[in-house]
Amino acid sequence: MDLKETARLIFMEAVRAADPSGCVRNMLEVTGKAVRIGTSLYSPDEYPRIVVIGGGKASARMGENVEEILGDRITGGWINTKDGYGAPLKHIHVHECSHPVPDERGVEGTRRIVDILSGADEKTLVLCLLSGGGSALMPAPAEDVTLAEKQEVTRLLLMAGADIGELNTVRKHLSVLKGGGMARLAFPARLHVLILSDVIGDRLDTIASGPAVSDRSTFGDCLDICTRYSIMEKLPAGVRIRFEKGAHGDIPETAKPGDFFLLNAENTLIGNNRMSVQAARKTAEALGFHTLLLSTFIQGEASDTGTFYASIASEIQVSGNPVEPPACIIGGGETTVTVRGNGTGGRNQEMALSTAAGLAGMKNVAFLSGGTDGTDGPTDAAGGVVDGDTVRAGRTKGFSVSSFLMNNDSYRYLKETGALLITGPTGTNVMDIQVLLVGKPG
Repeated sequence: MDLKETARLIFMEAVRAADPSGCVRNMLEVTGKAVRIGTSLYSPDEYPRIVVIGGGKASARMGENVEEILGDRITGGWINTKDGYGAPLKHIHVHECSHPVPDERGVEGTRRIVDILSGADEKTLVLCLLSGGGSALMPAPAEDVTLAEKQEVTRLLLMAGADIGELNTVRKHLSVLKGGGMARLAFPARLHVLILSDVIGDRLDTIASGPAVSDRSTFGDCLDICTRYSIMEKLPAGVRIRFEKGAHGDIPETAKPGDFFLLNAENTLIGNNRMSVQAARKTAEALGFHTLLLSTFIQGEASDTGTFYASIASEIQVSGNPVEPPACIIGGGETTVTVRGNGTGGRNQEMALSTAAGLAGMKNVAFLSGGTDGTDGPTDAAGGVVDGDTVRAGRTKGFSVSSFLMNNDSYRYLKETGALLITGPTGTNVMDIQVLLVGKPG
């Protein structure tokens, strides 16, 4: 059995479990004349107009299934998605734009979404489709803040290693839609949000920066985050002034519990990382592996996590703990990379290369880390899949793993050693998944 190919098979089964088709159909149907979304029923007499909006890497695929179910009941709509992730829809306009750094196309598309929300009345049902990437793909800069300034803040935080929660806290306070802003704009219409989660713990206030829920973060938190990552002096003037004014109470905060417009908004989770990890586990067990679900809350530095996975592989081969071989250890979550070099890669590729260093020379082992959306950082790869021979393959080309890691150049190392994980756009996004396979020592 080729363990690298087996790891790929297990990973792809995990991706299929998060396919928007099944996720949407579980939560949306037409029953009689009414539309059921989650546990709520909406009659055509009460809501004769249905408009569909959304943003995220999987939102166009979600829109395909919504159109199949609702058909001509949809009176219009607009979805922003990542370049290359679009789909031809009949009733909903699909607009491609940049991710992870927002661009002017994203701003223009979000203006169209804002127009739809502003035109909705008490007879309108607004169905919003959210998935990973929604924050960057629905940029609506707040007053006195430019897109260029938002882009610079995003770049500074990404380079400093900020996690998704910290990024979203800052984005909420620089945006019209985020932090409950969508619910504010949609009122008095009824707003129902279907969510494919790409956030650890599935926190609704974090997914796509919580456009239809209350927000616990404050302008003061934004100042704390920027101070913690030592970027205060680098902030664009407009952003720094907005944060300082907000912290002093001169600018209204994001939505807070008890705000009246939130009563007309409902959020339904339709898929997450745990569903995919469980599918991976079921597939591995069917293939004869003893399995262990490590965690769906894995975060921290990608390279450190890779070292940890390699240590687990060694322990299994030496002692049979924590799982007897043939073993499959499965994890999920979202790590970060603190950029120190000028190479190319992503968190999954960096984790895979770090793991490869720890697996060097070992027999009957393989490790895969991949993004379920099919992309990892600014590359065409979803991640990497390595084994005990990956380091040896690099040495034949004169490569040093430590040098490539120091330069954050995991993509080139994995490409040259045939260890990239290439899937293409998958149409979904439920964070990252790791698969560690360990057989008996050879």
